[in-house]
Amino acid sequence: MAQLQLIDPAYITPMADGTIKQINPLTGTRVWTVPGRGHRPLNQHKPAARPLDPAQAGRDCAFCQGRYRETPPEKTRLVLADGRWSQLDYVAADQLFDTVAEFRVIPNLFEILSYDYWHANYGFELSPPTAHQRQAYLANPAGRDHVIAVQSTKLRAAGWSEADIANLTEEQIIAQATGFFGGGHDVIVARRHWTDDAVDTTGLASSGSLTAAEHARYIRLTVESMRRLYDNNRYARYVAVFQNWLNQAGASFDHLHKQLVAIDEHGSTLRLSLSRARENPNIFNDAGVNYASWHNLLIAENDGAVAFAGFGHRYPTIEIYSTSATCQPWRQSAAEIDLMSDLIHAIHAASGPHLAVNEEWHHQPIDVDLPMPWQVAIKWRISTVAGFEGGTQLYINTIAPTALRDLVVPRLFELRQAGQIAPIRIATECSGAPNLLRYNPNLAR
Repeated sequence: MAQLQLIDPAYITPMADGTIKQINPLTGTRVWTVPGRGHRPLNQHKPAARPLDPAQAGRDCAFCQGRYRETPPEKTRLVLADGRWSQLDYVAADQLFDTVAEFRVIPNLFEILSYDYWHANYGFELSPPTAHQRQAYLANPAGRDHVIAVQSTKLRAAGWSEADIANLTEEQIIAQATGFFGGGHDVIVARRHWTDDAVDTTGLASSGSLTAAEHARYIRLTVESMRRLYDNNRYARYVAVFQNWLNQAGASFDHLHKQLVAIDEHGSTLRLSLSRARENPNIFNDAGVNYASWHNLLIAENDGAVAFAGFGHRYPTIEIYSTSATCQPWRQSAAEIDLMSDLIHAIHAASGPHLAVNEEWHHQPIDVDLPMPWQVAIKWRISTVAGFEGGTQLYINTIAPTALRDLVVPRLFELRQAGQIAPIRIATECSGAPNLLRYNPNLAR
């Protein structure tokens, strides 16, 4: 495709030798794609093919459905029975195995910011409804045993000896587990460790392995969990949402899950983005969707979202923007959320299950009056930041934005033809005109 050369701003600058220099318009990150280094094959992390052990079914890791009692008490689960979805909240410990959770929301056993952090620094206490749920769970002997067992596991991981734990009373152990009920770090876990038709260990179940309808439930549950974290902690200024797929991208388990973390800061990336947006309130159009369109970097779109090959990122990155007038995901309609989900799912399906990937969400914070769209970045972790990058703050991204587009687009056509993704418009089927995003900030919680 021919490239339109814009003099100002030059977020993408092709050099005479083929080097492509990029600047991230929101963070100022400088990235080079250098000829030769981009010829290396994609770093796929496909495991050796070993037959699956039927006796181990549902027990491959602590997130699997046969090991519910190894994770903290559930907040929510989604169940699919006879083609109908239902949501169960705060499932009792003695009912954990009565249904199979397609997706479940659980507290992270090792929080980034613990309940103790919020309590010590802000005086945060459990809300009355949460305190009631805690009391009800512990009143059930199975629930009490469950909390003691999981907290004891956490103490062992922290270096406590069996003798140290034995010296604690049950009430002391339970008191340390308050974060299981009122913490601000949640995990959303999918049912499958392997795809339903997997016969060996190459059959990991990724986001792209879900159907589009399943993925929409996954995204809706994530959005609802965001809202709950904001509602439950008035000291939270932002809820960070991310997904690490495969160990090479930071995952503890190669089992599909997202994480949500309530934090009391905006973070450096968000602060930089807000600073740029205050200088130019239209920057998400000017330096995002429109710039990508002018440079023929659009990958796909539907009536509620657009995906394009990003620029100025340390890793090859596909950016997905919601085109809703509503900036905060939990205020969007189910239809708007589903349209975002369809594009996120399609990009994961095109990436494949053996590519290490980070999925990062960005949205307008609740305490900011500046409209900024809900964005999701899908980053291919195919390289390692090393000494050159650390010393210069110039990052080598081995795949140029146009090459990334050309890798993803053919795969999307194949997936759409096979009916494995939702109907979307791909590449040249996109409008090709600047996408005018319409933002309408709404600060009420």
